[in-house]
Amino acid sequence: MNPDQLNIRHLHALSAVVASGGITAAARIVNLTQPAITQGVAKLERQLGTPLFERRPGGMEPTEAARALARRAEAAIRLIGTHRATAAQIRAFIALARAGSYAGAAAATGLAEASLHRAIGDLSLAMGCTLVDRRGRGVTLTRRGIAIARNFRLAMAELRSAITELAALEGRETGRIAIGAMPLSRARVLPAAIARFHTLHPEVDLSIVEGSHMELVNPLRDGEIDMMIGALRAGEYETDLKQRPLFDDRPVIIARTGHPLAGRSRLDAEMLARFTWIISGPETPLRQLWEHMFIAMDVSPPHVSIECGSVMTIRQILLSGDFLTLLSADQVALELQEGWLTQIGPMPVDISRLIGLTCRADWRPTPLQARFMEMIADAAADQRARDTNHR
Repeated sequence: MNPDQLNIRHLHALSAVVASGGITAAARIVNLTQPAITQGVAKLERQLGTPLFERRPGGMEPTEAARALARRAEAAIRLIGTHRATAAQIRAFIALARAGSYAGAAAATGLAEASLHRAIGDLSLAMGCTLVDRRGRGVTLTRRGIAIARNFRLAMAELRSAITELAALEGRETGRIAIGAMPLSRARVLPAAIARFHTLHPEVDLSIVEGSHMELVNPLRDGEIDMMIGALRAGEYETDLKQRPLFDDRPVIIARTGHPLAGRSRLDAEMLARFTWIISGPETPLRQLWEHMFIAMDVSPPHVSIECGSVMTIRQILLSGDFLTLLSADQVALELQEGWLTQIGPMPVDISRLIGLTCRADWRPTPLQARFMEMIADAAADQRARDTNHR
């Protein structure tokens, strides 16, 4: 089931019953009558298909499922920030934020535009602020609206995790893990972990979203992806994200087979600067390593005529002329094996970048998500062992 089908007030009531130990105390906390709380809990049990309390003469004893749901519900309610917002309003606002127009949100949700307008207006009143500004036929979120939209997405991610955990308690493996994959991770480590995980947990869906750090970091913060894997950022990092190192990658200079520098026993800055380089954009770890390579040879990095982060595009450009690039050998392993491309070397300077996982600092992975991350760590350990043996 979708998490936005769960009633926010019912979840609040459930959390209050678990925390206070009874319906009477919970009724005072959530300002609902005892019959309303009883009915709300019963509806949650029907929706989730699992008992949340054991009814006893002395009161209601929460099941393990109730405790798990309460933990996630409390986090979701904190993110939502009010008990007055309804699931329908939250669903409407997330759709509007994603689509950028009422027409697009209506197409995505199947709701009438008038219903969406009403839901967003009521939500603005519940939140006590303006959420959107009209811009012609579209809308722009206010600064407060942007923050609220992110919190709503994170709240829904918490409830999705709750549903997954409840299914696991019943022996059912369900759910979805969304992984943001930066270029290098798609070469070996991530495919190996995915293949192993799917073999062991075929009922769990895996969604791989490809992109650069810049393209993936906001979906990560919004809870639309669970983790990123790729080159880590050096120095002080954003406090809302945490990084887990996995292995060091040592990029090499790559060119087409038959390149004028192929087979050279020594490379210097003058040789390398004579050719056109294809390098990823500024501020990327690979670009910084490339610049460091030239600076370590006491020369200024040459002008980059072609900026590109797509390995597929870089490969095709390399094959068409005497270009150079800096990549991990793993990223073009097939091309090197088939003899289309070649490594220009040895490297004039030893350079490396740290590859790892990035996730939200306050993220609490489900057991399946944690298991998947450990499989990525295992695949990275295998990669480190191979690299050591090849040196």
